Amino acid sequence: MEKKVDNKFTWVIKDFSSLQSEKIFSDKFVVSGCKWYISAYPKGYKVDNFLSLYLEVPDYGSLPSGWRRHARYRLIVVNQRSEKLSRQLEVQHWFEVKSNSWGFPSMLSLHEINSKDGGFLVNGELKIAIEIDLLEIIGKVEVCGFHLLSSQVDYVSRMFEKHPETASEVHLKNPNIRTGYMNLLLSLIDTLHQSPHELPKDDLDEAHYALESLTDAGFKLDWLEKKISQVSEMKEKAKDGEIRRQEIETELKDLKQKCSDVEAQLEKEKSKALATKTRISFDNIIE
Repeated sequence: MEKKVDNKFTWVIKDFSSLQSEKIFSDKFVVSGCKWYISAYPKGYKVDNFLSLYLEVPDYGSLPSGWRRHARYRLIVVNQRSEKLSRQLEVQHWFEVKSNSWGFPSMLSLHEINSKDGGFLVNGELKIAIEIDLLEIIGKVEVCGFHLLSSQVDYVSRMFEKHPETASEVHLKNPNIRTGYMNLLLSLIDTLHQSPHELPKDDLDEAHYALESLTDAGFKLDWLEKKISQVSEMKEKAKDGEIRRQEIETELKDLKQKCSDVEAQLEKEKSKALATKTRISFDNIIE
């Protein structure tokens, strides 16, 4: 039984005391776009009577050349009666082709694990947990079969989390072509980051062509097609709104000019009226 939450992963090993295998493995899990798994030696590795635990990179030989991952992680043998009594060890390590596995040969003694009241082994189950902080990634990272730059991992991971069906029908075998299409998809999404008002019509037209190309390649992008339609509609409304704004500004300018002319005429009339109310001077009478 496995459970993953963000950067944490829990692995429940059933019938631990009955295991005969020298080495066992958890399911693969993903943290920050990188695949991992935990390996365990129930009888110990290079040391007897200890549980040995390691964090490993799966399929490391198929990763892009030059890949490296710098991770700080904490392996935990969970005490199921009191978490305060759990055994946990932390380490920081650069994973690469020649060092794709790292951990602890003497994680916890089998004597402590098998202790009747120890709390580690309950109903035959041993619970292993790990917390991983990925500090740095060098080279490309594989996410759902696409080789990505580390800066792209978060965006693509969030996209697949929200729309897991996006690439389910993409059957392109060449990894470079697959990645090229993914870059096209990310570029299309980046185009839509602009405000509808600022988005050039040519860019919007190209977005439709890009969407068609991606769909032909097998991508399921109903959600993106809907968003492009919304942006197109918003842009049309923005265009109509801009025309109406200009019309209103012209009307307002005319009204202001008309108001200014009326105010000037009013001042003239006020001056004339004021002249009739002024007493005529003696000099004006005899001139």
